[in-house]
Amino acid sequence: MYYKCGAPACGRKFLQSMGERDVISWTTIISMDEDEESIALYNGMRRDGVSPNEVTFVALISALPAGCPARDGQMVHAVCLKTGLSDKAAASNSLITMYAKLRRMDDARTVFDLMPRRETIAWNALISGYAQNERCSDTLEAFSWMVRCLRPDETTFASVISAVTGVETVSMAYGEAYHCQALKLGLGGSEYVSGTLIDMYAKRGSLEESRKAFYGTAHRSLRDRTGLLAANAKHGSYDAVMGLFDDMMCSGVAPDGVVLLSVLTACRYKGEVGTGKAIFDSMAAEHRVEPWPEHYACVVDMLGRAGRLEEAEELMMQMPSGPSISALQSLLGACRIHGNADMAERVADVLTESEPAESGAYVLLSNIYAEKGDWGGVAKVRRQMRERGVRKEIGFSWVDFGAGTGTGESTHLHKFSSDDTTHPRTEEIYRVAEWLGWEMKLLKDHLRMETESVS
Repeated sequence: MYYKCGAPACGRKFLQSMGERDVISWTTIISMDEDEESIALYNGMRRDGVSPNEVTFVALISALPAGCPARDGQMVHAVCLKTGLSDKAAASNSLITMYAKLRRMDDARTVFDLMPRRETIAWNALISGYAQNERCSDTLEAFSWMVRCLRPDETTFASVISAVTGVETVSMAYGEAYHCQALKLGLGGSEYVSGTLIDMYAKRGSLEESRKAFYGTAHRSLRDRTGLLAANAKHGSYDAVMGLFDDMMCSGVAPDGVVLLSVLTACRYKGEVGTGKAIFDSMAAEHRVEPWPEHYACVVDMLGRAGRLEEAEELMMQMPSGPSISALQSLLGACRIHGNADMAERVADVLTESEPAESGAYVLLSNIYAEKGDWGGVAKVRRQMRERGVRKEIGFSWVDFGAGTGTGESTHLHKFSSDDTTHPRTEEIYRVAEWLGWEMKLLKDHLRMETESVS
């Protein structure tokens, strides 16, 4: 009763007033706590002469907070071994989950390997732990071993798909393969599986597949809607975002700050300044969401892109905590687009004071001066960069040619930068790039000649 009412302190007082306290009463009170008190309660149980059982250890392990010292978890494990309960499936499964929360997956794997019999729950605990700790290669390997002896369930697929989603260097071909397996086993429409599929396809840019997964399930959570909205907004699909937003409003689902940020982002990319500004102005009154710095920065960028620089600067200065880095960067970029060097210099001064070691503001301001032919301004910016030891960061691009073999990370993912010569086929790459450059130039000249002949 006290547990259901959220009153653990009252539960502990009631336990102390009991004449005889058995393992059930102690285990119940331990399961009510979610902090360091759980260990103190266990010690009190032992002083009371009551021996723990398997359920006691499951409750004790579950009560340990995620940020507790590793020694607390190891102590619980040691006592579990001493009492001979570590061979019990429920205790071992809980130990695996505990070590995963403590980010000690090697210890979790040791517990798993020592289990005399490994059921689906144990495999899921291990696979989920690897996925949560971003050990994608281990996640895929554990899954490949599991399917040789057991049938994976929706929790298994949700974990392995989320592992693929969380590591961009892993080819999405793995996720597509797991999707196919889930469909064959009749698990494609599961709430957990569909949620991770929506997330995976959305984050990797496969918006059509993400929408199919979304509309293919009857359980559409706010998290699923948010993920799909964010992905469509990121890729500039204004109509899809507004359609999802309208559907959400008609379904009676209240949008949160993340959803509204996605809608504003879509308006920004589409150039729908009126719609975006109206949504921003109605956030607090209509949706009861106070604008975040990210909302302000998005609208500042939207106004800046539309050439409404003064209005954008005015809104930026209204930010409760002062202009954010993101808003300053957006406005500086808009100044370059519209050639407003005076405002750019003003914004850049604030930005470089906030981030003196970042090269972005210096480079943008230098480009603005160069485009206006102000070479003295360019020289001044470069001098400031030298004096402050600021260097322009190298930008990298990634190309994915599909999944490699085995369960490790993709062997067909390549990274390159400007003037990069590290690839074994560098000479061939540069020859092709040069040829493409000539082709583009010829095409441009051809189109110019056609245009001149028509006019």
